[in-house]
Amino acid sequence: MTMARHSSQFSPQAGSMRARTPALTELTFLAWLAQAAPGDSQIYHLGFLAVDAETEFGGLSAQERRSLRMLADAAFRAAEQGLVHLVQARLGTDRFAYLAIARPKPTEPQSTPMAPLIAEF
Repeated sequence: MTMARHSSQFSPQAGSMRARTPALTELTFLAWLAQAAPGDSQIYHLGFLAVDAETEFGGLSAQERRSLRMLADAAFRAAEQGLVHLVQARLGTDRFAYLAIARPKPTEPQSTPMAPLIAEF
C-alpha cells in the first residue's frame, strides 16, 4: 500500500519519524483536514495514545494530556464522519505512530462535512 503526500517523514520499517512541523493541536488537525486531498496522511501522535493521554506515565503534563485527548477526539470524530481512516503503525514495544488518512469528501452540494467537527470545537 502506498500513502500519498505525507505531512511528515515517516518510516515504519526504520521506526523513525522526523517532524517538519510543531506538534499538532485539535485546531491544526482540523485545518489540515479541511485542505487535505484524498490519500493525504497526517501523523497525529507518536507513542502509546491510551497511556500518554490518560496517565502521568507517558511523561506529559496535565495540560499536554488534555490537548492530546482533544486532538485524539477530533481525529475520532473525523473518522465517525467518514472523513479519515485512522490507522496505527508499530514502531516498537509500546510505541506507535497514529495516522489519519484523508478520504474523499462527500460530493452532495448541501453537505458540509467540516461543520459537525467545527461545531464541537
